[in-house]
Amino acid sequence: MSHFKSTPYTVPVFDLMHRPGEMREKRLDVVVPEGFGNAVIGVREGSALTIDARLESLHDGILVSCEVDATAEGECVRCLIDVSIPVEVEFTELFAYSFDEAFDYTVHDDHVDLEPVVRDAVVLSLPFQPVCQEDCLGLCPECGVRLLDNPGHEHEAPVDPRWAALAGLESLNEDSTEEKR
Repeated sequence: MSHFKSTPYTVPVFDLMHRPGEMREKRLDVVVPEGFGNAVIGVREGSALTIDARLESLHDGILVSCEVDATAEGECVRCLIDVSIPVEVEFTELFAYSFDEAFDYTVHDDHVDLEPVVRDAVVLSLPFQPVCQEDCLGLCPECGVRLLDNPGHEHEAPVDPRWAALAGLESLNEDSTEEKR
């Protein structure tokens, strides 16, 4: 009984199996069924992902070389606005005909499933701390305004808490000067 389950990342390879030297190219336009990435940025569910694959038959399996194009969505870690980053990754992986500890992937029921390889390659290519632009200034630590939108943004210098009790004396002094006039 077969446990094969077709996904948008699955490619049939029956025509290549055990025919060393045979090669073909395949393009997959995937609507991502389940998003992947990290807490800050990732390829979202429902977004488009394109895989240009070259499949070559070898003695011990199918060699798959892919170029993957997608768009990662997330937010800038400095100023928290939404960011959209193009993702372009390449990988080559051998899908062995039979289970062997030397290989991470195998051909199942005359198909190769590119999902785990695509997922790993894309996630590893994502920036650890995405920014909207390299020189993003982030947010004002005092009021939270985005500093790139407000050049020259500043606040009055904070009063040293040790002198805070004296802050009212200046207004008292002004009041007494006005009474003397």
